[in-house]
Amino acid sequence: MREMLNKIREPEGISSSKKIGYTTLFCILGMMMGIISKILDTSAINELPYVLQVLDLGNFLSRLGVWLFFGVMISVYSKSPMRAALNVLMFFAGMVGSYYYYTVAVAGFFPKSYMMIWVALTILSPVLAFVCWYAKGKGLVPIILSSAIFMFMTSQTFVFVFWYFDLTHPLELLIWIASILVLYQSPGQIAKVVMIGMVLFIIVGSQVPLYYGLSVLLFLN
Repeated sequence: MREMLNKIREPEGISSSKKIGYTTLFCILGMMMGIISKILDTSAINELPYVLQVLDLGNFLSRLGVWLFFGVMISVYSKSPMRAALNVLMFFAGMVGSYYYYTVAVAGFFPKSYMMIWVALTILSPVLAFVCWYAKGKGLVPIILSSAIFMFMTSQTFVFVFWYFDLTHPLELLIWIASILVLYQSPGQIAKVVMIGMVLFIIVGSQVPLYYGLSVLLFLN
């Protein structure tokens, strides 16, 4: 199995000090992003600087797309699938932990149902990161993985139902474009990824957005 996976993408070595440093950095980054997101979420929009009001950054950070993008970016640029799993886990653990610590300690309420969605995502994140790491490899498997990632990012950026097509949030478009750049390896490769991803979005992703699917599963359980 290891030989087969190495043919898709071979892990790179990294020193122990860099391993600790990068993982710690991702955890701190996640904590900072979680606190910033919660502060924006609990602040009245007219109290924020004009630029933040125009960008509607609070609502943007409360959406799933930007966090999926961070997870994918950390995954594919890590040196190995195990490093990807650990780095993404620490990022989401830091983000979710700081976000809900601030929610309980400062804002004074405990949104259990909503929190469980993010806890579930955090628990799943190492497995997803491990798989996503191979999206930057060679052959058919990376094309399929990149197409699936692109489908999810597209489902967070656009709404398509029958003849209705719209953009969910202006900043989501930037994340969508950035996702193409992150997944890019060659003109031919990215053309296949975008084409397959858009077809998957029209067939599947536009009908079952990931966030709402997780919400339903948690509700049924």
